[in-house]
Amino acid sequence: MSKPTTEALSSPSWRIDARIEELGDWRGEMLARVRKLIKQADPEVIEEWKWRGVPVWSHGGIICTGETYKAVVKLTFAKGASLADPAGIFNSSLDGNTRRAIDIREGDKIDEKALKALIRAAVAMNTARAAAGPVRSRKSPKRIDP
Repeated sequence: MSKPTTEALSSPSWRIDARIEELGDWRGEMLARVRKLIKQADPEVIEEWKWRGVPVWSHGGIICTGETYKAVVKLTFAKGASLADPAGIFNSSLDGNTRRAIDIREGDKIDEKALKALIRAAVAMNTARAAAGPVRSRKSPKRIDP
């Protein structure tokens, strides 16, 4: 196997691979598992690496982030408060007006079908907003007299 290029080593996908390996415990395994489910739900997903080390999955905007803490792997959906969650898998950040999260603890089972449905719903919301064009301010532009 050839040595990866400098460009490959700095790619978001490589950095996520490295984070998974670096964790070396259930959190790395869980992050790898949710990453796989995200890619299955949306094969066109874009992986990003933001905010000094947070895996981010996007398609027409941020879908979710995959933060790892000592006791949880947290999937935070950027527009989760606007997504239907009929299976009730959101269990964190429930009071906010924008985000919703799923805290996964060691030994927790993931409702794969429900997670994939949330991913697809987030993509649909992002792409619908992108197709509608930029949001315009409701304020009238200030008049500038010559």
